[in-house]
Amino acid sequence: MVRVTTSDRRFVLRAGAGLVAGGAFAAACSPSTSTSGAARRAPASPATASPGPDSAAPASPTRAPKAPARPLVAPAPRAFPRQPAQISHGPLGRSRVALTFHGQGEPSIARALLGEAERHGARVTVLAVGSWLDEHPDLARRVLDGGHDLGNHTQRHLDINAMPEAEAAAEITGCAERLRRLTGSIGTWFRPSRATRASPLVETLARRAGYPHVLSYDVDSLDFTSPGAAAVARNILGEIRDGSVVSLHFGYADTVAALPAVLDELDRRGLRAVTTTELIG
Repeated sequence: MVRVTTSDRRFVLRAGAGLVAGGAFAAACSPSTSTSGAARRAPASPATASPGPDSAAPASPTRAPKAPARPLVAPAPRAFPRQPAQISHGPLGRSRVALTFHGQGEPSIARALLGEAERHGARVTVLAVGSWLDEHPDLARRVLDGGHDLGNHTQRHLDINAMPEAEAAAEITGCAERLRRLTGSIGTWFRPSRATRASPLVETLARRAGYPHVLSYDVDSLDFTSPGAAAVARNILGEIRDGSVVSLHFGYADTVAALPAVLDELDRRGLRAVTTTELIG
């Protein structure tokens, strides 16, 4: 376990305060679209004669049709023959780690976390809750456009291991169908809700739904307990190693505040944050 000193705590809190202030400033200063001025009109040609009744009327100017939104091309799940059915960490000795986020909560926090990861050149994995995608469908594109993995974290984020078979299956396929509708794919990974590992039944149901592996983790940030940014950083940095898969969450201010210091320390240690697909593959 890495000991976080008083100066470390001050650094993390300063990083968090800076990120929150930066987000407020960006929102206040967001540019708006405006016209720069009226178009210059060409001088009219002198009239030589009045047009007759059969003269063609001048064509009205037409606007070019608006281009449709670029369709998403989302990757599908992959089978990794050398990996177990439930994956909790990647290969050792490759100086890579995977930061995985449970996708739920306030969208502005999700965007702040994704933006901070991208500023550090990091790529992450987002396991989205289906009901969250129903409310914020644009975030599916935001995740994929940033080069991140997008996966399935059940439809309603209930205790899936405690459910009867039909209900558990509906939780997996319900989220999978929403991902398919939004992105053309059921997502690259499945993670059970309210559980570190899937029960044997849920593992089987996930495989039937098209997910060859269940994604677990070996480092828990405990950010969902709101322990403070310094504790979130300490929980991650004290346990992370080559190949680690870290559990984090959207929706918590402590996570936003801790992430810059965590990514800086990973850089110092020579550990690159990549998507889970990159980590395993």
